[in-house]
Amino acid sequence: MDETTLPLTELLATDLDDGFTELVRTQAGTVRSVLLRLSGSARDADDLGQETFLRAYSALRDYPPERRGQLQPRAWLLTIAANVWRNHVRTLSRRPGVADGIEVTAIEVPDGSPGPEQLALDGARRARLVAALSGLPDHHRLPVVLRHIGELSYQEVAGILDCPVGTVKAQVSRGLAALRTEPGLAADRTTYGAAGAAGAAGAAGAAGATAGGTTAKTAHDAARKERKEATG
Repeated sequence: MDETTLPLTELLATDLDDGFTELVRTQAGTVRSVLLRLSGSARDADDLGQETFLRAYSALRDYPPERRGQLQPRAWLLTIAANVWRNHVRTLSRRPGVADGIEVTAIEVPDGSPGPEQLALDGARRARLVAALSGLPDHHRLPVVLRHIGELSYQEVAGILDCPVGTVKAQVSRGLAALRTEPGLAADRTTYGAAGAAGAAGAAGAAGATAGGTTAKTAHDAARKERKEATG
């Protein structure tokens, strides 16, 4: 970072538009990864990500500079994203006949040094993980994703879920234990090291972030449009 560049929270406090642009640039990939693993759908992840940043901008516009300067950007944004996803789930539950399909083809493998065979294996593992995450009950899936894909602390996850830290640790532990019992993932435990399913979740989260640039641009354009409409 250039020495003249302000930290994100200070930029948000002093210049909301520039601060929001930086917020989208630095956090869109994480937001999309979390929403992709929660929803299992690239299309839903993009739509929910855009909604997350629109809500974030609306909230920031109403915050005084002091409050914007005290934010923990990632935890704050993922709180909004979790609420957006939960609202989405509630909406789907009221629509009979809506399939909750998992788009395995949405798991992208970034270009790199591994050869075609390794890439195929990695893609298959991520596909198995997405399917397994989808099978977890919401009260296990959300804390697992926030902890191991959102990379939040247990304390931050507890704040988002409004429950004790001990409860979050138990939910994450049970969620990971359930993932390890999945036939397709159990064989990968040594591949992903001591963290087992947690390591697999982190690897899949990194893959989901590769499409974050599109989400970032879409969210930023939508917020810019809202700014113009608000200012006339």
